[in-house]
Amino acid sequence: MKRMRLGMAIVLGLGLSIAGSVMAADSGGNLRYSISVSKFENKAGWSGQWDIGNAFGEIMTAALQESGKFVVLGEKDMRGEAMAEQDLANSGRMAGGKKAPKTGQMTPAQLLVKGAITHVQDSTTGGGAGVSVMGFRVGGSGDKAEVNVTIYIIDSTTGQVKAQTKVVGKAGRKGLNLGYSGSSFGGDVAGFKKDNVGKATEDAVGQGVQFLEKQLEKIPWEGTVIKAGDKVMINRGSREGVSVGQVFAVGSVETINDKDTGEVLDSEMKQAGKIKVTSVKEKISYCEVLDGKIKPDMTIQPAD
Repeated sequence: MKRMRLGMAIVLGLGLSIAGSVMAADSGGNLRYSISVSKFENKAGWSGQWDIGNAFGEIMTAALQESGKFVVLGEKDMRGEAMAEQDLANSGRMAGGKKAPKTGQMTPAQLLVKGAITHVQDSTTGGGAGVSVMGFRVGGSGDKAEVNVTIYIIDSTTGQVKAQTKVVGKAGRKGLNLGYSGSSFGGDVAGFKKDNVGKATEDAVGQGVQFLEKQLEKIPWEGTVIKAGDKVMINRGSREGVSVGQVFAVGSVETINDKDTGEVLDSEMKQAGKIKVTSVKEKISYCEVLDGKIKPDMTIQPAD
């Protein structure tokens, strides 16, 4: 529970900023995707005063939150602990009431981020030797440090890898400015911030967030009509960056599936009409019909 509370504090952003790489969402709002980050696998075998896999996942979660371009959900283990609390509340062993956690209301992640730490080198100036693991150099912390990371972004509906990249974080390059204190990552945060491997990790996270942001224009943004009539209600609101005056195309999506594997090969929306947003709440928006016949369960996409 201690780690969950601290992790959530980091996710809520305590003064974190990304120098020169991550811009906050503008007042007009950018359409946002819900996203969740998993703990990164430590394939480099590096060990120190803190857990590098936990550190990378938590810092990236916080950085994505600060960017303002995503609906950021807790890491997988945080969400697991939240579900455990819901199960406990429903077991009959806890006091009930309006503030008791309820099931069936957790926000699903549209995009998943996972990856692996593949290389940790203690020195890039000849001060450390290191060993070779899976073709990468591995070491500890030293006068300079380098961290290589492979990052994947996955469509939670299909499980398909939408994009991947490899980043190289280096100590000494200006990257994240983390404004929190306490202990996390299985060790001392103050030590992490002074550690060259920690600094290289921060740099790698900054590059990773830049990469994720660039993928947004390549991933179709969608929502759903949940009520139709004089006013149309959609299941996207200010949380996702929807703003008054935006126009969406509405229609039915047809998917082409592989008959052998069932995998989605392609999808195309057959447009039935257009709607314009007239009022916005956190998770829903109300719209007026511009043209066409709009029905519940139809898909919405940004109009061209």
